[in-house]
Amino acid sequence: MQKPFCTQIDFLTYFQEAVIIILLRKLGWFYSVKKKSQQNFTTKFQNNYQLNLLFLYLYHKILSMTITQLKYVLAVAEYKNFTLAAEKCFVTQPTLSMQIQKIEDELSIQIFDRTKKPIQLTDIGQKIVTQAKNIVNEADRIQDIVEQQKGFVGGEFRLGIIPTIMPTLLPMFLNNFIKKYPKIKLIIEELNTAEIITKLNNGHLDAAIAATPLMEEKIKEIVLYFEPFVAYIPENHHHFEKEEIEVSDLNLDEILLLQDGHCFRDGVLNLCKNGSKNEVNHFQIESGSFETLIKLADEGLGTTLLPYLHTLDLKEADKLKLRHFKEPKPAREVSLIYPKSELKIQIIDALRSTIAGVIKGAIVFQNVQIISPVSKK
Repeated sequence: MQKPFCTQIDFLTYFQEAVIIILLRKLGWFYSVKKKSQQNFTTKFQNNYQLNLLFLYLYHKILSMTITQLKYVLAVAEYKNFTLAAEKCFVTQPTLSMQIQKIEDELSIQIFDRTKKPIQLTDIGQKIVTQAKNIVNEADRIQDIVEQQKGFVGGEFRLGIIPTIMPTLLPMFLNNFIKKYPKIKLIIEELNTAEIITKLNNGHLDAAIAATPLMEEKIKEIVLYFEPFVAYIPENHHHFEKEEIEVSDLNLDEILLLQDGHCFRDGVLNLCKNGSKNEVNHFQIESGSFETLIKLADEGLGTTLLPYLHTLDLKEADKLKLRHFKEPKPAREVSLIYPKSELKIQIIDALRSTIAGVIKGAIVFQNVQIISPVSKK
């Protein structure tokens, strides 16, 4: 009887076993390890000659196809340009091209159609990129598991924050966070929601703070707080005398909006969905800052809506022009969002707990109606 390979070659370590399990699962071939099975994975390999051959084949592929090479493939797939992908990977373009060509030669397929501009994935290339993302994520998870086991909370963490949240929330928690977790190198980017989703899916962000719900299949959301909309009404406006206003009081023709791309703008439009836009206006303006909208409102050019936290820093004279909505108050849901792979979850948990600790004293509203931040075109 043929002696099993794994009894002859003593290299089936726990790490290699884990990698093989990952690959087999991703390829749809994994059936040996089940919860009901009392035998370990190594024993099953030793008792199955065909699986021994499969192991040796996959082990060879692991050695010859490195994680770095897969990252090169993912970079070209994202940027659709070898030169730009090489810059993003901090290698020369010939080095990147050679490594990708090596993978294609080993697999006897073409991942990229180089005849098209920009470069496009082939049909098989699209499937390989999908699997490459999974494998790279699983490889990153190994280090993550080790750090969690050691109780280590540190390293680089890339956080995206939308523009209408960044100036008010960030100063509230950043100082506390970096003092409590000095080993974390926090890299923060101000990005709109569409950019955040793209970067989370491409692995260029670890987490983000944004208005939700976004209903993105690959992204998890942890609600941090609910932030009401507050109306800013100048003294010469007919609603200025009201102590509280209702959604039905809003006139979309009068509301000064943030420019397109801001989810707060989309939230206002969704709130005023029953209103109508007058096509004949003396002017049309969309700004990127609440400060500009407030100044225009003070000039008698309309009203505007602000997120509650933004109103806390207004001058006392300007606060007299704020009008809260009757309950249930329209509000946006603000969440910490991150990929479902849950890499660096210990840092995500640290971030959530820090923000929760500082925000509970500022946001006390309970009876709210959540307004979707997603554009409804």
